[in-house]
Parts: sequence; C-alpha cells; structure tokens
Amino acid sequence: MIKDYTVETHQREEMIDITTLVQKAVEESPHDSGLAFCFVPHTTAAVTINENADPAVTRDILYKLQKEIPQQDGYHHAEGNSDAHLKASLIGFSEQILVEKKRLVLGTWQGIYFCEFDGPRRRHLIIRVSDGG
Repeated sequence: MIKDYTVETHQREEMIDITTLVQKAVEESPHDSGLAFCFVPHTTAAVTINENADPAVTRDILYKLQKEIPQQDGYHHAEGNSDAHLKASLIGFSEQILVEKKRLVLGTWQGIYFCEFDGPRRRHLIIRVSDGG
C-alpha cells in the first residue's frame, strides 16, 4: 500500500513533525507488523527521525545546518538554492520505521520529521507500509 500525502510548508527552512501522519498510514494499512517506509520525492526536502519532546532540538538542528551550509556561499547553481540541495542530501530522502501491532516502533523521545530547506512549498511525502517481507 502506497499513500501520497501533501505537506504544506510555511518557512524557507523548517522541520515538521509528521509522526501522527505516518502512524495514521500504519493504522490504515492491512499489515499488523512490518515496515513503514517514508520517502520524500524532492531534492530540497528530506525526512529524518529525532527528538520530538523539546522543540529546541529542531531549532538547534536547523541553526547548525544554516551555520555550516549558508544560503549564500559562492555556489554555482543558478536557482540560488544550492544550500537546500546540500542539506537535503545530508539529512536524506527516506526513513524506514519498524511496525509492530499497528504501532510505529520508535523510542520514547523519537519523532519523524519532514525537513523543508527551500520553502514555503507544497510538498509530497510518500509512505509505504509493508509486511517487511
């Protein structure tokens, strides 16, 4: 089962907690156990797992990425969003999460985040829940 969700972003760079959305896809799937595969079909957005208890964590992640990979740094890409391509490549375009008894297997403080690096935009998030076989 593959589902394509729309994610609306509102800032040039932000991390949106999509854990509830992924859990909903798991609940709607025919599989009790297996894998939830999340994929972002964009070159300037990403998906990752990190702490979702303290919002300072996502702010710190974005702060450090902005500091190490500034928006303007003598890049050659004509669109002016080379930093977004670099950030998305570093974070990655997919995550796999174990599923057991219709629940995502995540640590106590873990959440799944859609990472926008060239917004605001209307994005896609593709989720496939399988039996893991």
